[in-house]
Amino acid sequence: MDSNDTPNLRPNAWGRWGPEDEAGALNFIGAAQVRRAAGLVQTGEVIRLAQPLSHKTPVPRHRSGLQHFMGRDGGDYAAGAKRPGGFQFAEDTVVMPLHIGTHIDALCHAWCEEKMFNGYRETTMRSTSGATRLGVEKMPPAFTRGLLIDMVKRRGRTLEAGEVVTRRDIEACLAQAGLKVEAGDAVLLHTGWLASQLGNPNIDFNIEPGIDHEAGLWLAQQEVALIGADNFAVEVLPFAEGTVFPVHQCVIRDFGIPLLEGLMLEPLARSGRSQFLFVAAALPIVGATGSPLTPLAVL
Repeated sequence: MDSNDTPNLRPNAWGRWGPEDEAGALNFIGAAQVRRAAGLVQTGEVIRLAQPLSHKTPVPRHRSGLQHFMGRDGGDYAAGAKRPGGFQFAEDTVVMPLHIGTHIDALCHAWCEEKMFNGYRETTMRSTSGATRLGVEKMPPAFTRGLLIDMVKRRGRTLEAGEVVTRRDIEACLAQAGLKVEAGDAVLLHTGWLASQLGNPNIDFNIEPGIDHEAGLWLAQQEVALIGADNFAVEVLPFAEGTVFPVHQCVIRDFGIPLLEGLMLEPLARSGRSQFLFVAAALPIVGATGSPLTPLAVL
């Protein structure tokens, strides 16, 4: 582990899986969690939890949108391209930020006080090579139990901008479903926010409902492996006064829990299932700070 003389005095999971660990809370998903999750499958229905990706996918203004280029298409053949044996094909290239649409934040994505998760120094992030520690390629795939915290159902409406989801809210949803958080779970928050914003040409990425620091810390202390939501940052925006991305700092930097942002949870909420098999795997892009992905709920 790369360290300096400044200790991390906040609650954290640094060193829990050894000084060289780069997987963080995904270590909680072991053989027992995989077997338990597989046993939750009842109907065999598979629900995709990802947004479609295109040039219309919304992103904050500091990020470029998705660009899609065709390298070979039908027009080439119409213009006289050879087709040996009658064979034809198409291919294309996509250029896009890694934090777009439904994506996962790697453990190198956010830090403070010059240190990342497990005490790795910010100097392990290089402009030439990306993250030399905690890159998204170090993130194991997730095959575990998913828990849906359906705040839309609880409040009978889509949550509003700046509306806080507290620890008490999460516990109440779990109690209503007769469930409790266990180590290795993927906890997904349904606010209705993303569905309400799609199609809006002027999305404000500085306001949204989400969890607060207390809720994030509580989930971390329950040893969850992943936290996700159907909004753009998981946490409530604007932040509490005097803080900046407090949930990101707590769960990613202190406890090594990746965040899943931009989930499409409406179909899952309509299913009525509060627990299910959850499957997700990031693209193993070496040194990357995140990755688009297609999470699945298997019912």
